[in-house]
Amino acid sequence: MTGTGAKSLTLEGARIAAGCWRAELVAPDRDEAPAIEVWHQEARLDGVSLAAPSAPGRWPVAVPIPASLLSDGVQTFVVREVATGATLGHFTIVTGVPLEDDIRAEIDLLRAELDMLKKAFRRHCAETDGT
Repeated sequence: MTGTGAKSLTLEGARIAAGCWRAELVAPDRDEAPAIEVWHQEARLDGVSLAAPSAPGRWPVAVPIPASLLSDGVQTFVVREVATGATLGHFTIVTGVPLEDDIRAEIDLLRAELDMLKKAFRRHCAETDGT
């Protein structure tokens, strides 16, 4: 996170239910809720709402996810503080059957690279006698 004051802002308990992303905005050093916005690609989403504090410095956040933004592939939504532009977090929605093959292939590639790194590390440790 960047920006003055943004370090104290966090999002907790994020989840998606019934087409709405929900989380709790935590800002322990603030009495008033900071303004936040959610972006998808180059568009700011409408309907972002903060409810009355659930406890001091804690505000429930709700963001309706427009059905028009959901399509095959990976859709990433970025949560930002309006005043500083600091990114507070993000959520991702993955949809579509073709994507399943892509994810499996990517995981297989990561496993192969990890195995290669483990072998190289073990060889390095054996050659240097662990030091």
